[in-house]
Amino acid sequence: MSETLSYPFPDIPEEGAAIEVAQGILWMRLPLPMKLDHVNIYALDDGDSWTIVDTGFYSKRGVAIWEKLLAGPLGGKPVGRVIVTHHHPDHIGMAGWFQSEHGAELVTTRTAWLMARMLVLDEQDRPTQESLQFWKRAGMAPEIYAQRAEERPFNFADCVAPMPLGYRRIREGDVISAGERDWTVRIGNGHAPEHATFWTDGLVLGGDQLLPSISPNLGVYPTEPEADPVADWLEACERLGAFATPDQLVLPGHKLPFTGLSVRMRQLVDNHHGALERLLDHLDTPKTAHECFLPLFKREIRGGEYGLALVESVAHCAHLYLSGQATRMLRDDGAYTYQRSEA
Repeated sequence: MSETLSYPFPDIPEEGAAIEVAQGILWMRLPLPMKLDHVNIYALDDGDSWTIVDTGFYSKRGVAIWEKLLAGPLGGKPVGRVIVTHHHPDHIGMAGWFQSEHGAELVTTRTAWLMARMLVLDEQDRPTQESLQFWKRAGMAPEIYAQRAEERPFNFADCVAPMPLGYRRIREGDVISAGERDWTVRIGNGHAPEHATFWTDGLVLGGDQLLPSISPNLGVYPTEPEADPVADWLEACERLGAFATPDQLVLPGHKLPFTGLSVRMRQLVDNHHGALERLLDHLDTPKTAHECFLPLFKREIRGGEYGLALVESVAHCAHLYLSGQATRMLRDDGAYTYQRSEA
C-alpha cells in the first residue's frame, strides 16, 4: 500500500505488440500525430473473442497497425465488442471500422455516442460563424485568428471512421462482464461529458479521467460556449476519489499504468484549485482568456498547443465567472474580459 504513484510497467509496448498487465488483459499503444503522441488501448480476453477498450485514430496507418495486432498478440481471435470511454477521436476513431468490418458491438455512454455521431457528420470547409465568434470572445491573437479564419478546420471525420447506427448504452452503476471480471461503470465529467470508467477488484480502466502524470484538457468549445467543465471535473474527481485506493492498478488512456490512485485524485483536484488561485491573482485587471496562459500553464504557449490552451483558458476564466468569483465584460472588439470580483 503506497501513498505515492508507482509504475509497475515502465517499458511501453512496441508498435504492433502488447504487454500483459493483468491476467487476460493486454496493453497496446497506437500513435497520435501530436505532442501527446500515443493513446493506450486494452484488450480483455473473453475466451472465444476479445473486448477492446478504446481504439485510436482512424487512418491507413491505424488500420495497418490494428491488422498487425489482430494477427499477432490477439492471435487471430475476433473482436466481439468495442468499449469506448469517451467521444474524443483518439478513443473512438476506429470504433465504426470495428463495427462495419468486424461485426463488433459498440458499447459506450449515450452522450459519447451522440456527440461522436453528430460530429462525424458535421464536416466544414471553413470555420463556422459560431467558431469565429467564439475565437473573438476568447481574445484569440489577431494573427492566429486571421490565419484560422481562412483555413479548413479540423474535422472529426478526418480521423474517425463512419459510425453505423446502433450501440449499447452504459450508465452509472451498470456492471459489465469482460475479461472474466465484472466491472462497475462509474461516470466522470469535465474532460468529456459522460466519460465512462470501469472498476473491479484491484483494477481500474480510467480512460482520460484518471491520468498519472498529466492533467486532461478541460476545454470550452463553440458547441457549448457557456459550459463549466472545470466544475464538472472537480465534482467528478471528488466523487470518484471515494472509490480510489492506493493499490489499485489503473490502466489510463495515456502514459503508463500506475498505482497510487487515491493520492493522484487529490493531486488532480489540488492542481486545478492552484491554477484557479493563480488565475484570480492575475485577474486584478481585466484580461481575455488569451492573456491568461502564463498563470495557468506556467510557460509560454506556441504552435500546435495554442488551440487546446485557449479552450482550457476559457474554461478556467468561465468557471470563475460562473461561480461569482470574477466578472465578465464584452469589449468593443468582441472579446470577453474577466476581472476578479471585489470581496
